[in-house]
Amino acid sequence: MQRLKEAITLFAQSLGLPGLALITFLDSSFLTFPELPDIWLMGLVISNPSEWIWYTLVTTASSIAGCYVLYELARRGGETFLRKRLHERHIERGLAAFRKYGVLTVVVPSILPPPMPFKPFVLLAGMAKVRPPVFLLSLVIGRGFRYGMEALLAYRYGEAAIDYVNRNLAPISIGLAVTVAVAGLAFIIWKRTRRDA
Repeated sequence: MQRLKEAITLFAQSLGLPGLALITFLDSSFLTFPELPDIWLMGLVISNPSEWIWYTLVTTASSIAGCYVLYELARRGGETFLRKRLHERHIERGLAAFRKYGVLTVVVPSILPPPMPFKPFVLLAGMAKVRPPVFLLSLVIGRGFRYGMEALLAYRYGEAAIDYVNRNLAPISIGLAVTVAVAGLAFIIWKRTRRDA
């Protein structure tokens, strides 16, 4: 598997932006290339700063497409598909989180960098029959925010941004995810309070 991933990476690097789209799609679906889409995105932005928005859109769309493939497999294959890949306890806890927190269960992990696993949340969203428009909107928010912030950092600070992200990606992403989670929970509580009133 490692040799396959190395061959795909070499091939993708020869393609430039389409290669980044391919790697990001595969990383979000069937294979794993930890941090490669993030670093590659920033490298492209540093090379062509004026294209940072375009690079962000391509990377985000590729990630969403890869996630959607997994989501559809889980949605159509349901429990049989998922129970082969995840432990029963994790499935039940994940479904309980979806019932309690809704789309926050997708948005928050979609912002976090490796080693935070994201694919189980995508699979659980499919199994929980989260509506496709809601699932896609969650990914647009989470992945768009993550890749947009990385591209913006590269645009503003150049090479220094890659060093900074390499050293601080995890704490920054966790901080942002906690902020999003707190804001989302506050909204849910406010909505329930209004409904009960």
